[in-house]
Amino acid sequence: MLILHILIALTSVGLTTHVFFNPSRRMLRGAYALVGATLATGTILVMSSPAHMVQACLTGIVYTTGVSYGLVMTQRKLATESVKK
Repeated sequence: MLILHILIALTSVGLTTHVFFNPSRRMLRGAYALVGATLATGTILVMSSPAHMVQACLTGIVYTTGVSYGLVMTQRKLATESVKK
């Protein structure tokens, strides 16, 4: 489960970076789905091993903040592009 969680998170960061530079609504939805999957698998991991909860939560907060920022900026780019059309 940990390896799946890490792969989903890294894919999420990569897709968020890609969609930031090449905005697309379809890809943006995919990035949101990957963020949700990362949070879901992270929650399962924390519940199965509560001893490492503080470290996991801090890492999760940093990940979620960074990816969320990228997704919000991408949404703004898409909104600006749709107004220009």
